[in-house]
Amino acid sequence: MPRRRLSIRSQFWLMAGDEALAGPGRIELLRLIHATGSIRQAALQMGMSYRAAWDAIDAMNRRAGAALVTRLTGGRRGGGAQLTELGERLIRTYARLETAHARHVERMSAKLQTLL
Repeated sequence: MPRRRLSIRSQFWLMAGDEALAGPGRIELLRLIHATGSIRQAALQMGMSYRAAWDAIDAMNRRAGAALVTRLTGGRRGGGAQLTELGERLIRTYARLETAHARHVERMSAKLQTLL
C-alpha cells in the first residue's frame, strides 16, 4: 500500500481571557454585516438563523468589552447594523494573523515530511 502524504491542518480563535472571541465563522459574520449593513442578510448568507447571528454578536460584544456591531433603529428605510471601528480593526487584525498562521502551518507541514 503506498504511503499517503501527511499534512497539518489548523484553525485558530482569538480569545478574550478563557472565552472564544472570534474564529473563522464569527469573522465571516462580521464581514457580511459590514458588506450588507444587515444582521439578517448576513445570517441568511451564512445559512444561520437571525437568533444565532445575534447571539454570536452579543457574545463578541460582551467578550471584547466594547461593541463590535451596533444596531441601527428603523425609520423610513428600516433598521440595519454596522461595525464599529473596533469591529473593523478586529477583521483586519484577524486577516493578518490568519495569513501568518497559514504560512506557519505550511512550514510545519513541510517539516513533517522530513521527519517521516
